[in-house]
Order: sequence, then structure tokens, then C-alpha cells
Amino acid sequence: MMHLLWMFIVGLVVGAIAKLFVPSAGHLGLIMTGVLGIVGSFVGGFIARLFSKPPPGAPIHPAGILLSIVGAVIALWVWNRLAL
Repeated sequence: MMHLLWMFIVGLVVGAIAKLFVPSAGHLGLIMTGVLGIVGSFVGGFIARLFSKPPPGAPIHPAGILLSIVGAVIALWVWNRLAL
């Protein structure tokens, strides 16, 4: 249960940072900002695994937060393009 709470808190931080980079992203509420950050983490993790594999047994990829923000920006950009 605590894992889900921490995932949402990190998602909020990542989503809030991503909203700073994408114009017209201010309409998202608290829940959607957290979901954006979580989706961004999955997208960023996918991008990271395309270029390099993490060491065996590592719980996170070394470029985790940075690529999570990049993934959230990509997800938000796609969301804005599909919503219009």
C-alpha cells in the first residue's frame, strides 16, 4: 500500500514539473497531475530501456526521474494533440 502512495507522490512531482514545460497544461487537477507523472514514468522507463538495460537486480533505472519528466512531457504533448 505504501508503494502506491509513494508512486502517486512521485507522480505528482513529476507531473507538476512536466506541466511547467508544456504550455496550456494548467487545466489538469491534482489527480490527473499524479496520473500524468505515473504515465510519464512508464514512458520514460520504456525510453530508458531502449537505450540501456539497468544492472541486474536494480530496482530503478539510474536516469529515472529525469526520463520520467521527459516521458511526462511527451505524454502531455500527445494528450494535448489528441484532445484538440
